Amino acid sequence: MSRTSAVLRGRPAAVAGLVTLGAIVLAAILAPAIAPYAPDQQVGPVFQAPSSAHLLGLSDQGVDMLSELIWACRVSLLVGGLAALVSIVIGGTVGICAGYFGGRIDLVLTLVTDYFIVVPALPLLIVVAAVWGPSLSHIVLIIGLLLWTFPARIIRAQVKSLREQVYVKRSRSLGAGHLHVILRRIVPHTAPLLIANAILGVSAAIFAETALSFLGLGDPTQASLGKLIADASDHGASTVGAWWVLLPPGLLVGLIVLCATLVGLAIEDALNPRDTNVPFAGRALRPHRRRRRAPVVAAAEKELAR
Repeated sequence: MSRTSAVLRGRPAAVAGLVTLGAIVLAAILAPAIAPYAPDQQVGPVFQAPSSAHLLGLSDQGVDMLSELIWACRVSLLVGGLAALVSIVIGGTVGICAGYFGGRIDLVLTLVTDYFIVVPALPLLIVVAAVWGPSLSHIVLIIGLLLWTFPARIIRAQVKSLREQVYVKRSRSLGAGHLHVILRRIVPHTAPLLIANAILGVSAAIFAETALSFLGLGDPTQASLGKLIADASDHGASTVGAWWVLLPPGLLVGLIVLCATLVGLAIEDALNPRDTNVPFAGRALRPHRRRRRAPVVAAAEKELAR
């Protein structure tokens, strides 16, 4: 935790991103308590300009835009979090198996990963979403099944390096099974990369969900940020100059993506086990201690100083 704090202190942008992202997540969780109105409650005329009563104006259905944004953040963050979890589980499993076992398993899994990388993501998202149907669970699975390739390649490269470390070879020479080595020696060292890629995956998933909803392939029963933009565009918000209906959802999507990216990169730099063999869990709980010099080294340095 000390390394994380040190990195965050040196990155004001990451601290600002963490605070902002935390505030957005907190507002989404407390939506029933802090939202001024219900997400489908008509409180005035269509496309009413911002005022003291409605700070962000009214939408194309006469609904308070501030309330819609708070409720829409809840849906978008839920989709982003679940899709990132699916991608990390699949990508982490594929990367660990490919990097640890190597050989034909590595070859097959790498070929599958490369195949998914080559296929254009957005057209495939559109086709699969159109075939499966507009459902929130379908969108989560679609995005998660298409975002696992990036963490898989990173984890594979990390595991290929870890399996050659002395502590891994010692465990295997003492008779430890593959499952024991993976869970006790490999996974703790890949946890920082998994955490960082999970946060980065949230931003990518929210962006993908916004694109699908804007194209009309999102869940019509759930008001996400992408659906707000799509509804405003379909009902002619740009033609009547109702910028308060189009601009806030787009800016909020960009803000969430930016904050998640800044936090994810900072966590990766803080927790990435580059030059140490101590597992991530152990480093997080073990206080930093200065290494003592070996007696022979200390005596040799004292002799040279004379």
